[in-house]
Amino acid sequence: MIRIKYCFATLFFLFVAVGFAQETGIKAREPGHANQNKFKQLYKEFSTPNTYRSASGAPGPDYYQQQANYVMHITLDDTNAKIYGEETITYINNSPDNLEYLWVQLDQNVRAKDSKSPLRNGGGVPLAEQPGTFAGKYLTAPFDGGFNIEYVKDASGKALSYTINQTMMRINIPTPLKSKDQIEFSVKWNYNIPDHTINRARSGFEYFAKDGNRAYVIAQFFPRMAVYNDVEGWQNHQFWGSGEFALPFGDYEVNITVPADHILDATGTLQNRKDVFSKEMMKRYEKAKKSYDKPVIIVTQAEAEAAEKTKSTATKTWKFKAKNVRDYGFATSRKFIWDMQAVKVGSKDVMAVSMYPKEGNPLWEEYSTKAVAHTLKSYSEHSLEYPYPKAISVHAKQQGMEYPMICWNYGRPNEDGTYADQVKYGMISVIIHEVGHNFFPMIVNSDERQWGWMDEGLDTFLQYMAEQEFGEKYPEAIAPNKTYPSRRGEPSKIIPYMSGDQSKIAPIMSNPENVYQLGPNAYAKPATALNILRETVMGRELFDHAFKTYSERWKFKHPTPEDFFRTMEDASAVDLDWYWRGWFYTTDYVDIGVKGIKKYYVSNKPSKQMQEYMAARNITEADLPPLVYLADEEAEGFDATLKRKAPTENSKSLKEFMMDNLTAAERAAVKEPKYFYEVTFNKPGGIPMPLIVEYTYADGSVKNVTYPPEIWRKNDKEVKLVISSMTELKGIVVDPKLETADIDTSNNTWPKKEVKSDFDKFKNKIKG
Repeated sequence: MIRIKYCFATLFFLFVAVGFAQETGIKAREPGHANQNKFKQLYKEFSTPNTYRSASGAPGPDYYQQQANYVMHITLDDTNAKIYGEETITYINNSPDNLEYLWVQLDQNVRAKDSKSPLRNGGGVPLAEQPGTFAGKYLTAPFDGGFNIEYVKDASGKALSYTINQTMMRINIPTPLKSKDQIEFSVKWNYNIPDHTINRARSGFEYFAKDGNRAYVIAQFFPRMAVYNDVEGWQNHQFWGSGEFALPFGDYEVNITVPADHILDATGTLQNRKDVFSKEMMKRYEKAKKSYDKPVIIVTQAEAEAAEKTKSTATKTWKFKAKNVRDYGFATSRKFIWDMQAVKVGSKDVMAVSMYPKEGNPLWEEYSTKAVAHTLKSYSEHSLEYPYPKAISVHAKQQGMEYPMICWNYGRPNEDGTYADQVKYGMISVIIHEVGHNFFPMIVNSDERQWGWMDEGLDTFLQYMAEQEFGEKYPEAIAPNKTYPSRRGEPSKIIPYMSGDQSKIAPIMSNPENVYQLGPNAYAKPATALNILRETVMGRELFDHAFKTYSERWKFKHPTPEDFFRTMEDASAVDLDWYWRGWFYTTDYVDIGVKGIKKYYVSNKPSKQMQEYMAARNITEADLPPLVYLADEEAEGFDATLKRKAPTENSKSLKEFMMDNLTAAERAAVKEPKYFYEVTFNKPGGIPMPLIVEYTYADGSVKNVTYPPEIWRKNDKEVKLVISSMTELKGIVVDPKLETADIDTSNNTWPKKEVKSDFDKFKNKIKG
C-alpha cells in the first residue's frame, strides 16, 4: 500500500512539473503545426554534404578548384589616362566536368556608356546628394568607360569567337575543355581610366590641379577568369556595382610600363628592383628590411615634390611575379612618398609599405605603415599566418578598396596639415580594414559576388579586435580616449539598424545587390554577431579555436557560408543553428526583459489554489507523502498563517521538516532559504539569446547568472524561474553590461525604472 501511494505521488509530481498545477479545466484542442522551434537544425537551409564539402565544414576528399595563370604586359598612358594591355591566360580545369565554354569577367564594363548598372535603381528625388554624385548623374555626359577588346586568340594565334553580355564575356572554344586538361588563350584590350573621385569608382585616378599630376590606383584592369566550382558551376552573375568579386587563384607575371619618373608598387615581388630604383633608394630599402620598430623613407617628400614639377617623356617597366593570388592591383604616380618597415610574422619577415602624396602628410607618415604592421600581427594571431611578402597601403581620396598585397585608403588632412580626430581614426580604421582583406577574401577566398558578408563581415569583426588592440598598444595615439572608438563591432551600435523599419532590412544571407543598407547588413551586423558569439555565447577559447580552424581549413580555397557555419560548430561542440538562423537568416532582433515577479512562502499545508487542484482530481492529503508547498502571497485566498516563520508544536521549521525526509548526506547540504520568488522573463524579440541576469539583494550582495540560450527552447515567449535566497531580493537587471544588442532596455529591470532604451537615446542624440 505504501509503494502504491508513492507511485501515485510520483505521477502527481509529473503532472505538476509539466505545468498542470495552474489548470482547473480541460483545454480545447488546437490544430497541429510544423516545427517552428528556434532551436531546430538548419537542415532545410543547408545543402546536403557531399564528397566536395563535408558535413564537418571541411573540404571533402574530392574538393577541387580551378587555376588561372596570367602573363600580362600593361602600358599606362599618363597623358590620355588610358590603359593598354595584353595577357595570356593559362586556364587549368581541375573539375570533373568537361567545359563547353569559358566565362571571363569584364568588370570595367560597369562604367561603359551603355552600362545597365546606373539604370537598376529607382528611388525618386533624394533630399540631398554629394556634388560629385549630383554632377555625375545630371550635369555631365556619361563616361566613356568599359573594355575595348581588340582580339581574343588561341595559343596558335587563331581568333576565338566570343560573346559579351554586359560585364561577362563567353569565350566559345571550338572543343570542350576536358577534365584535368588546360587551355591557353590571349586577349588584347584597352580602356579609358575613370576619375575615381567621381561616384567612388573602385579604381582609377585622382587629378591634382595645382601640380597637374595624377595618382593612379588601378584594379579590375584586365579580363579575369570567372570561378567555376561545385556550388555554382560558373559564377557568372553580372557585376552591377555592389556585389564584389569571385576569382580563382593563380600565378601572375606582370610587366607594367609607366612614365620613368613614376613610383610604382603592385601585387607580387618586384623582379628588377635595381633597374627601377636609384642607388639611394636601394640603400634605404636594404635598411628598411632590417627596421622592425619604425618605417624607413624610400622616397622622401622633398623628392616627391621635386618630381611633381616636371614630367618625363621616357618610360620604365616594372616587373612583378606573384604566386597563388586571386587578383592583381597596382598604384603609380610621380607624386608618391614611399616608406617601408619589416614586420616579424611567425618565422618570416613581411614588408609593411605605404605610398602617399604630400597631401596625405603628416598623418600618413605617422600612422599608415604603423597601422599596416599592426594589422598583419593582429590578424595573423586571430586567423591565419600572413603568407605573402608584403602589404601595401596607398593613399587615395574617398577610397577603401582591397586587392592581394595592396589596398587604397582614405584619410586626408587639411591643406595646412591639421586634422580632426575623426579623420585620424577613419584613416587608421580603413587601413586596418583594407589590409585585413588580405586574409578575407584574398586568402580565405569566399564568393563576394554572392555573399558580401563572408568577407566584409568577417573582416569587420577582426578589424574591431585589431582596433581595440591598437588602442592598447598605442595609447598615445588615442588619448584622451581610454579605448579605440570603433565605429562597428560593439553590440549597442547595431541597435538602430536592427530596430529599424523592417521593410528596409534584409537578412544577412542576402545578395549584396538586394539589400537596402549594405554597410549595416554586410559589415556591421555580422561583425557584431561574431563579437557577441565570441564574448557572450561561446567564450573566447572555444570561438578562437573554431575560427582559426575555419581559417586554416579554407585558406587558398573557396568556402561557402555553410562551410563556415559547420566548421564553427564542428570545432567547438557548440550547437549554433539557432544563432545562425536568428542573426543571419532572419531580420529578427534581440529583446529580453523582466515581465513580473511573485513572492512565495513555504508550508507543509496546501494553499487554497492547491486544494482546488487536488479536489478536481479527487486527491486528498492522505493520498500523498509529506510535501513542501509554495503559496503565492498575491494569490486569491492566500492564508498568511501558512507562512512558516518559527517552529510550533504542530508546525516544524522548514529545515526540520526537510530533515525528516532527507538522507544524512542531503541533510548536511541543506540551508534554510527565507525567501522564494518566481521571476518571469519574457522575450518580445525573435532571437533567442543567453539570459544574462544580475540579482541584487537587501544585504548588498550581487549575484550574476547566465542562463544558456536553450532556456527558451520550450517556450519562445517567456520562462519562469524560481529564486531562493537567505535575504530579500531587491533588484533584477537583464543584460547589465549590454552584451546582446537588446534593442529595448526599458523592460530590463525590476523594479521597473524609467530608463529610455538605447534606441531612444540614439534618436534623441540625432535630434540634438
